[in-house]
Amino acid sequence: MPERQTQNAIDAADALPEYAVEVRGLDKRYAASGHGAAKHALIEVDLAIPRGALFGLLGPNGAGKSTLINILAGLVNKTGGSAEIWGFDIERQARRARAAIGVVPQELNIDPFFTPRELLELQAGLYGVPPAERRSDEILKVMGLSDKAEAYARTLSGGMRRRLMVAKAMVHNPPVLVLDEPTAGVDVELRQQLWSHVKELNRRGTTILLTTHYLEEAEQLCDRIAIINHGKVIACDTTEALLGRLDSKDLTLILAEDLTQVPAELSGFHVEIAGPRHLVFHYRPSQSPVPEVLRAVAQAGLSIVDMTTEETNLEDLFLQLTRAEPDAAPERSGG
Repeated sequence: MPERQTQNAIDAADALPEYAVEVRGLDKRYAASGHGAAKHALIEVDLAIPRGALFGLLGPNGAGKSTLINILAGLVNKTGGSAEIWGFDIERQARRARAAIGVVPQELNIDPFFTPRELLELQAGLYGVPPAERRSDEILKVMGLSDKAEAYARTLSGGMRRRLMVAKAMVHNPPVLVLDEPTAGVDVELRQQLWSHVKELNRRGTTILLTTHYLEEAEQLCDRIAIINHGKVIACDTTEALLGRLDSKDLTLILAEDLTQVPAELSGFHVEIAGPRHLVFHYRPSQSPVPEVLRAVAQAGLSIVDMTTEETNLEDLFLQLTRAEPDAAPERSGG
């Protein structure tokens, strides 16, 4: 089936799929080569990414993230299991599945002697998009590159080149967009600009699958997150639910007096001395004992100079889960 008919089939589907990406029991084994040992890169991975989600896929280096993305993109053959993109099986309906996904790799692969408009037109031609159906100017506008449409790509800043990579992946209007470490090596300002444009794409209906090592970034952006380690999905849930697992918070009080031991009035709390004038109280946010803590501190005759609170974040959960034994049973959550 020509690419034009493929895209029309996607756009004209009577019922949109519940899941933009659905993976069941996905397995990948790499055979030994040379002096290298065989590797079981993915072990019965289950994932269901809802249509319209901004979904984060996290994991340490070598966890299996790139293997999973490359299988979805049709660059690596799976060993077992199944995977569907926009309802199309990646093997039985390979052409339709590939037309439904756009992948933005971590590495920049932009010809420096082409302009952004020329690059998008060339990419659209490779996907078989007829000239009358191309959306190069519209995509450049969405990605904030309209004023650079005729500039040579080599003159673009790093952030603009990253946005141009996203634009290239959008030329065939895929409903699913994969971003593989899109902000690696990008400064804070350019990272914020890129995410502003990515969130706009998501608001327009594009399902985003993001891999990143910036956990704070994933926590702020993603509505659902999966963590993969040693080829297994060890957690998959809404961002809010994942953060609620640890349910711990610290209250640090800076005092006017030096302390050598915890006063008896504070013995009922989980508290420790973190410095001569620093008390750290550990508690569950659901318990909210702060008023009781402050009353007990006053009863102990202590004066508070300052106070701060700190909640557990995605990094805490990530470290806790990925430091567990690699042969722990994977969590089989749908997504």
